[in-house]
Amino acid sequence: MPDTPQVEIPNRALFKAVEVCDLAKVQPYVLRSWEAEFPDLGVAKTAGAPRVYRRADVQQVLRIKHLLLVEGLTLAGARRRISEEAMPAEGESPGIDELIGQNARERLAAVKRGLRSILDLLAGAGGGDDFELAPPVAAPARAARSAPAARAKPSRGKEPPARRTAARPPQARRNRSA
Repeated sequence: MPDTPQVEIPNRALFKAVEVCDLAKVQPYVLRSWEAEFPDLGVAKTAGAPRVYRRADVQQVLRIKHLLLVEGLTLAGARRRISEEAMPAEGESPGIDELIGQNARERLAAVKRGLRSILDLLAGAGGGDDFELAPPVAAPARAARSAPAARAKPSRGKEPPARRTAARPPQARRNRSA
């Protein structure tokens, strides 16, 4: 924690909200508003239990207080500064060669050779007939105009009685009238 005044934090793993407020000398509503701005702050023990804070959370509360009151940053500025401090510096990050391996070019060349050989196999497997991709054949204009009329919107609820009787086979109508 750069430039943060030293506060004696007891050697414990978890702290209650009241204890964090006493250590940081802030009101509980301030701590709750900081929890809203910094979601990583505080840990709920269980769903109904009060929030508890780890030692690192207490240190972060002290850092936030310092950034806001001493350096005069806004909450957004403090959030940005803390996220910048959390990121490793450019010199500390591992090199690209370490991430992908020393022989990455060789592996990529081998993959490229394999893909070319597959392409050659596919080109020779047709027996001289070249395979070409073509766009789909467009439907005739007349069929396109009649298609929306064929797709009638389904009715909501029950059909009218005239439609139901018309849809029944003749035997069903005879049986009903008999």
